[in-house]
Amino acid sequence: MRFMVFVRADQQSESGALPREEDFAAMSKFNEELVNAGVMLTGEGLQRSAEAARIAWKDGRAEVMEGPFPASELVCGFWMIQVKSRDEALDWMRLAPFPDGAVLELRRVLEAEDFGEAFTPELREAEERMRARLDGQT
Repeated sequence: MRFMVFVRADQQSESGALPREEDFAAMSKFNEELVNAGVMLTGEGLQRSAEAARIAWKDGRAEVMEGPFPASELVCGFWMIQVKSRDEALDWMRLAPFPDGAVLELRRVLEAEDFGEAFTPELREAEERMRARLDGQT
């Protein structure tokens, strides 16, 4: 099972202040544990929303809105992990080195079988070809 883990933004992350050296060291150690266990697929931090844009569709047109956006609606980083169960994902993320008040959101990634009959064999084959091409790019 794959899970996307979102790190919720807060006033600190939105201020543009960078973490302290000891915070980087603790997160690096945690990420290394995830990698060594074969759990982490990827993970990144994100720039503050003052550098962001949103695209929303209205009346068939895409409209761009420039940041910043309210911190309560944002993420400031993420992991993509692969584990055997939701419980295992929760166990790993409980070990993340965050201070009081930090919030992580864990969501399972939908797999082909989750889409039922609407995801036809032809669409599955096209998806598999695309994923194979993407794998070749890394």
